[in-house]
Amino acid sequence: VEVKIEVVIPEKERSKEEMSPNGKASPLIYKVNGTARHYHLEEHPIASSHYQNPKGMVEASVCHVKDLENGQMREVDLGCGKALLIKESGEFHAVGHKCPHYGAPLVKGVLSKGRVRCPWHGACFNIGTGDIEDFPGLDSLPRFQVKIEKEKVYIRASKQALQTQRRTKMMAKCISLSNYNLSSTNVLIIGAGAAGLVCAETLRQEGFSDRIVMCTMDRHLPYDRPKLSKSMDSHPEQIALRPKEFFCTYDIEVLTEMQVAAVDIKNKIAVFKDGLNMEYNKLLIATGNTPKALSCKGKEMENVFNIRTPEDANRVVKLATSKNVVIVGASFLGMEVAAYLADRAHSVSLVELEEVPFKKFFGERVGRAVMKMFENNRVKFYMQTEVSELREQEGKLKEVVLKSGKVLRADVCVVGVGAVPATGFLKQSGIHIDSKGFIVVNKMMQTNIPGVFAAGDAVTFPLALRNNKKVNVPHWQMAHMHGRIAALNMLAHGTEISTIPYLWTAMFGKSIRYAGHGEGFDDVVIQGDLDEQKFVAFYTKSDEVVAVASMNYDPIVSKVAEVLAAGRTIRKRDVETGDMSWLTGKGS
Repeated sequence: VEVKIEVVIPEKERSKEEMSPNGKASPLIYKVNGTARHYHLEEHPIASSHYQNPKGMVEASVCHVKDLENGQMREVDLGCGKALLIKESGEFHAVGHKCPHYGAPLVKGVLSKGRVRCPWHGACFNIGTGDIEDFPGLDSLPRFQVKIEKEKVYIRASKQALQTQRRTKMMAKCISLSNYNLSSTNVLIIGAGAAGLVCAETLRQEGFSDRIVMCTMDRHLPYDRPKLSKSMDSHPEQIALRPKEFFCTYDIEVLTEMQVAAVDIKNKIAVFKDGLNMEYNKLLIATGNTPKALSCKGKEMENVFNIRTPEDANRVVKLATSKNVVIVGASFLGMEVAAYLADRAHSVSLVELEEVPFKKFFGERVGRAVMKMFENNRVKFYMQTEVSELREQEGKLKEVVLKSGKVLRADVCVVGVGAVPATGFLKQSGIHIDSKGFIVVNKMMQTNIPGVFAAGDAVTFPLALRNNKKVNVPHWQMAHMHGRIAALNMLAHGTEISTIPYLWTAMFGKSIRYAGHGEGFDDVVIQGDLDEQKFVAFYTKSDEVVAVASMNYDPIVSKVAEVLAAGRTIRKRDVETGDMSWLTGKGS
């Protein structure tokens, strides 16, 4: 029996196959956006014999048909690139071997019921089509056709597909943009983050050919916002999610530095701060959050930053080099900034009201382990206190005074004390806003107003994992999924959200991965060694595991995410005993 794999690329998609993470073919940009995040060693590829034919294709014998058991994946080398060979339910499939998001080796991921989940950040891909089914990331995997002949496995693939390892889905274009009134659009998207961009792309992927307008207060096209605190010296063009040409090609209009001041739901009009009025048919509100400011004296001083833009992050790095930095707030942003600046600044001090960083999110034991890692990297903590005053000298920040009486030298101060939903402009709109300012939506991302949808950090939505409890999940992966669900339901697909929350944080070359929703957890079961920074923590509420976090324990978080996505319950006793049979479906 032979297995042959052949890349099938429609003519229209061949140019798209060449796109890098931000849509360009440049190897330099691919390196900036696609690798150098974790430096994980990939498994040694299996040796293969290969030859190239004259048509830019490569064909290789990669293994015997019996070399793979059901449920196994294998990375195979074709000489000019690699593919991921998969066997499930007696059938062979082949797709790209790297996650298009940050380049994780999918062979180290989790295979389950027709899809493979990335071991780093949880993106999911259909093994039959290569299509992305859960996020983060925008592109799908190239798919290779599989044929069985005799007892060897052959792969025949285009070199382009093997080298780019990504596929941008086919998209529609606007039928006749020149005929539209500039002051009206079919779909208006307020906000140009992950939710807004995925919504626009999904509409085009589903064949929507009417006008789409995105507007943003930012000066840039959509970019990879998590990099602002994880890779602070990245320039805007390096972290762009798509290049300018992409938006032109697919007729997705982006109005930058434009702020919506009000929404008239009766007349379906968005009123902009500069006086422009724009009519819409369908509306997506994806405005995200606004950082909280300090309330103390001196908060408006020069060199005090909320990091909202690439320019903010770049300027902080420049000013902090060999200087004294004070970070207020042990939030994800605050901790990631502290980690990034630790070996660049003269000193890094972190001020936090709680006793332990991440206590409410990761629990006290994990929080203390993280705190110890920071202290070992010269970060000084000032816990259970607040800032009472910022002092200046010659107009610039000089000292941060704490309520404990401690005075810290400071040339730069970064504020990371949380955020509030950017929904103030909706207060008189009639759109349902809860007491905390979040937009309330249903499982289809619909608000209480027909034709008005909301997505991302500014919403609360029913989370299936927690019995449809209304929650706010302000994370990158969830914003992507919100945008997709909103787009599908603008097109009346009736699709409900059912994704498992998945997030990560990166500090000192280490990543903590997290899946589930642990709000209100009452116990933490830890396996591994916190001191050795190799552990998995299971968060339980009553008798049920509601979330998991890990460091250096891949792919456990992705495995748990797949179990939860399948609707299976993980009991506390399952993880207390160390018996991992529940991971293979033998548990509850």
